[in-house]
Amino acid sequence: MKVTKTEFITSAVKPDQYPVSQFPEIALAGRSNVGKSSFINKMLQRKAIARISSKPGKTQLLNFFNINDILYFVDVPGYGYAKVSKTERAAWGKMIETYITTREQLKAVVLLVDLRHAPSKDDVMMYDFLKHYEIPTVIVATKADKIPKGKWQKHLKVVRETLQIETGDELVLFSSETGEGKEKAWSAIYKFVQ
Repeated sequence: MKVTKTEFITSAVKPDQYPVSQFPEIALAGRSNVGKSSFINKMLQRKAIARISSKPGKTQLLNFFNINDILYFVDVPGYGYAKVSKTERAAWGKMIETYITTREQLKAVVLLVDLRHAPSKDDVMMYDFLKHYEIPTVIVATKADKIPKGKWQKHLKVVRETLQIETGDELVLFSSETGEGKEKAWSAIYKFVQ
């Protein structure tokens, strides 16, 4: 997909703060430091629409981005080892759960996992949560450029088996450095916005 317009719309915590829109929404989820901001920036061909930080847990709200006036990306806080209090983490969990389970405009979730490592318990829990609520999911295995090409299939097999990916859910190999998988990710996402 050719991105000609990208606009940050708003940050939200509660449903009454979500933007009023009929555009289909694609949520982006993943553990802290998985490369969500880099993924967004690469997909949208922008240098820094999503702020990249070496500190995990930078995204603390639901951030809505309008793309080409046809869909919204919704960046959700990373889960996992972010150095925040248990109370704050619980609040993020509730915020994400409320959004995912109640937002009619949500059409699919892009679940980002780090290709270099087997998916974490949190990744498995998130995938199971999405399957429980029957949310269509596209799994994007990030940081492919950090692994020799000859080992990609072996690592993808680990992701597939650890998550026990269901039929119909796509697994896309991705690198925000090289652009590997960008077109495949767009075509997987685009199925849900027509």
